[in-house]
Amino acid sequence: MGAFLFLFITHAQAQDTVRFVGQTLANVDYHHGQLSPVVGVHNIQVFRANREHPELAGGTNWTYNHAPMLTYWNNSFYLQYLSNPVGEHVPPGQTLLLTSKDGYNWSKPAILFPPYKLPDGWKKTGRPEVAKDLYAVMHQRMGFFVAKNKRLLTLAFYGIVMGPKDDPNDGNGVGRVVREIYPDGKWGPIYFIRHNASWDKSKSTYPFYTSSKDKGFVEACAELLGNTLMMQQWIEEADRNDPLISLKKDVKAFSYYHLPDKRVVGLWKHALTTISKDEGKTWLYNPLRAPGFVNSNAKIWGQKTADGNYATVYNPSEFRWPLAISTSKDGLNYTNLLLINGEITSMRYGGAYKSYGPQYVRGIEEGNGTPPGTDLWVTYSMNKEDIWVAKIPVPVTETVTTHPNETFAQLPAGDELKYWNLYSPLFATAKMETVLGAKALVLRDKDPFDYAKAERVIPDSKKLVVEFSIVPQPVAKGGLQIEFQDAKGTAAVRLMFDADGIFKAKVGYRDSEIQKYESGKPYEIRVELDRDKRMFTVFVNGQSKGNRLFFAPVASFRRVTFRTGGVRRFPDADTPTDQSYDLPKAGELDAESVFVIKSFKTSALQNRVE
Repeated sequence: MGAFLFLFITHAQAQDTVRFVGQTLANVDYHHGQLSPVVGVHNIQVFRANREHPELAGGTNWTYNHAPMLTYWNNSFYLQYLSNPVGEHVPPGQTLLLTSKDGYNWSKPAILFPPYKLPDGWKKTGRPEVAKDLYAVMHQRMGFFVAKNKRLLTLAFYGIVMGPKDDPNDGNGVGRVVREIYPDGKWGPIYFIRHNASWDKSKSTYPFYTSSKDKGFVEACAELLGNTLMMQQWIEEADRNDPLISLKKDVKAFSYYHLPDKRVVGLWKHALTTISKDEGKTWLYNPLRAPGFVNSNAKIWGQKTADGNYATVYNPSEFRWPLAISTSKDGLNYTNLLLINGEITSMRYGGAYKSYGPQYVRGIEEGNGTPPGTDLWVTYSMNKEDIWVAKIPVPVTETVTTHPNETFAQLPAGDELKYWNLYSPLFATAKMETVLGAKALVLRDKDPFDYAKAERVIPDSKKLVVEFSIVPQPVAKGGLQIEFQDAKGTAAVRLMFDADGIFKAKVGYRDSEIQKYESGKPYEIRVELDRDKRMFTVFVNGQSKGNRLFFAPVASFRRVTFRTGGVRRFPDADTPTDQSYDLPKAGELDAESVFVIKSFKTSALQNRVE
């Protein structure tokens, strides 16, 4: 038996397959994995849960929010996600929808598929419970389908959880529902598009799609049911012998893309992969782990990018952090590993099976729309609690070759932050604003559990000058930290506009006072850094404030970071898996801190004549 298994694995690995051939690995002792960031990624929070103050969460107070899906249609982004009151697979469940014209400004969530009451007396095969005032939960691996007749369908699945440790996607659910999203933003009625065989159709709350009098809608549904690759996404919730699904294996969260020779690459959780020559009707071999890929039970997303290359976005570890991207020229050999999001905010609300980190990433499927420009857009959940999107510039690169000299008020509209990496929660934003009479990069923060961050990748430098003009406005909470980092995110120098009104530098264990600062007053900051001497000099409004030592050595400088909070190290690889508790004052906000950055410049430090 062992020899047979060895021969099977050896044969499978000899197949033409997706593989990671790079040398970079993520270090899970750091939320960012010590990975270099893709230049210009913007991470934007689109929904933030709040149980105590639903008015701050678009009117909803459920705190388990997960599995977002994304599409682009009719000049708009559409994003749906699952929601439960507290924890995973704990009813009731519903699916909500957000929309956006630009990917940055999003609507309030609206209930797309409401909670579904199961008939009292219902029993599920293999379970002892009898339903009484029981609701279904949502579980779907597919959210949208754009038909050839330009109709946009959105779908969800009602699963049944009778009690603890029951599985909503065991093939014994109610079934999959569908409705149309119209060009005017309104929605059509809800229909079932497929029931589970174990379900009594006579007890369904919604009619079957074929009863619709809208021929275009029925035609779009029929087209979907005939699309083998789309059907492959349904495997977990569908009947285990559903004839519409070609590959009947224990695989989860299917994504796919086409190679130049028309073959299809399939990807599943755990970076399982195989290839099809006939649009998914048959597969060349049973899914195997893509050689070299590190990925656990979170989703992996693969797609062709606008430059003709390919990308996979996933968590490259046994944990659900960091969120990273790997790229390939041929769709099979992936060569690099770069950072998309290396942040983990506090999990404010405990709940069943809520995992830490940016996870369950999905992009826009082939045929489901193409946003303007060349950017790669993805969506993901944070801690199974909040919903985010990321705009990833294409071509994907980790380096810049020119020192920036940016006065934001003078840069073309829309391009001001092209080379900046943003981490922008809803209540701790990092974005362009017109303040004090001119455009500026503004960091605002009133989130007690998160921070705003703006980061600029710069040319690799051992002797560096960094200059920026900044106006601290009212400062509360953690103030502003400015770090000068290497490619892995290790900081050698940290400056701080602290909440106590003092501008400081971290020097070893202690913070060293540079000078007092005043709210509303502009400051021209110049920092000279010398890697070899491990020394830096700070100038404020042209006056030298003396030399200080780095608090940590680095080989060179590659990043400058502005962040409205301190470094986060929780959770780590040894943190208990489940958080059963809520954080104190989880729904409250702080007084707002505001920092206005008017310009930013770096250059090579010239040796002075002593």
